[in-house]
Amino acid sequence: MGRTIVENLSGRSKQGIRAVAARAGVSTASVSRALNSPDSVSAELRTRIAEAVQSVGYIPHASARALSSRRTRTLGAIIPTIDNTMFARGIAALQKYLSSVGYMLLLTTSGYDLDAELEQARNLISRGVDGLVLRGDCHHGALRKMLADTAIPFINVGVYRPDRPYPCVGTDNEAAAHRAAMHVVELGHRRIGIVSALQRNNDRASARVDGFRRALSENGIELPPRWHVEVPYTLDDAREAARYLLGLSDRPSALVCGNDVIAYGVMLEAERSGYVIPRDLSVVGFDDLDWSRHLRPSLTTIQVPTGATWQRAGEYLVRHLAGEQTIMHHEIDYSLIVRESTAPLHPARDPAAHQGAELK
Repeated sequence: MGRTIVENLSGRSKQGIRAVAARAGVSTASVSRALNSPDSVSAELRTRIAEAVQSVGYIPHASARALSSRRTRTLGAIIPTIDNTMFARGIAALQKYLSSVGYMLLLTTSGYDLDAELEQARNLISRGVDGLVLRGDCHHGALRKMLADTAIPFINVGVYRPDRPYPCVGTDNEAAAHRAAMHVVELGHRRIGIVSALQRNNDRASARVDGFRRALSENGIELPPRWHVEVPYTLDDAREAARYLLGLSDRPSALVCGNDVIAYGVMLEAERSGYVIPRDLSVVGFDDLDWSRHLRPSLTTIQVPTGATWQRAGEYLVRHLAGEQTIMHHEIDYSLIVRESTAPLHPARDPAAHQGAELK
């Protein structure tokens, strides 16, 4: 039975290619090249053949194409969670690019668990993906070994680590966070707290904390341990962190946050607690999500071109698989977007002035 099925599929495939070739007015060899190696034919020919494929309703047999080319034209991506706007935006950009060059994307999640990421990578490789897009540069040692042993190309997205022997594309998170903290320092704030994402298995969150801390240290600003709170990426947890920090007898006058969602939670809780932003509290985010410019007050934040970052990750793998010269480390620029949530510290609104408290 198996043999008959293969023969029938092969027969249908040949008939389909002939129909596409006749409709497009080209040879079956041209159709085959356009389907299996789109970059080897002109854009005009690709378009003509694509229209013919759609017109006759031909569906190329993926397994047969993979056997002939030793490629499935499929990439896998493992992200920590789908419950994050930045990941959704990035995956959408990656999917759009891959579709434009005839690739398909398989997506899985790890939940910030290195063992789970390793297992998902095994699953994707067993299903024949040609390459992997991984989030960050914090991975299980067994995953690195497996990728080396199987010669599966991969790229770390969302980080820029030119000191590492692995391909990456992303922003220098430490430098970007340093710029964010320097903004409130330049506004005159010296009582600055941090609400970061959980740092475990998250090198992006750790790098941002390092950047915040470096800015404070360079300016002789102390960060008491109680002024740094780590939370998951949720509004509820961010609000709880803000409730705690604003309830301190020696509360900060400014908070720098690990991402915009955390900043939203901080701002919501501050407002509910009777504080006026930025008069009583300056807040800085990171990512520049769509809502950040629509809030009132709008959020000062670090803008990172997420779509471009993930598209470049796809471009790297596609070009690498095509045997083209590629750049291993690609830095994506960031920008500080100053909006309404930050303002110079007014002496009359300085928490220390009202409470008469000195940091110890």
